[in-house]
Amino acid sequence: MMNDYGFVHGPLAGVFGFGPYGSILGAGAFILVAVVILLWELVWKGLALWYSARNGQKAWFVVFLLVHTLGILEIVYLFGFRSDRATNPLFGKTSASPADSSSPSA
Repeated sequence: MMNDYGFVHGPLAGVFGFGPYGSILGAGAFILVAVVILLWELVWKGLALWYSARNGQKAWFVVFLLVHTLGILEIVYLFGFRSDRATNPLFGKTSASPADSSSPSA
């Protein structure tokens, strides 16, 4: 909500620099948060792009290049939709060997 002077009022207005007294945290905190978010996105996007290109999944690769979701879409792909998930132990299921089966032998 804004008043007649153009200041935003609310519980976090001054914290983020929108209130009449400026930012309590300062520009340094904003830069730190931005860098952390950038690194988070870069790690997940890099892994997803690597695996989608390696598995020949062109549609996923293009989506990862064009859509930025703070790593959410990339995490969903890595844990659920990768085609090599059964054979690659990194973020994937390992295929069970016949000796590991829990069924009793006759």
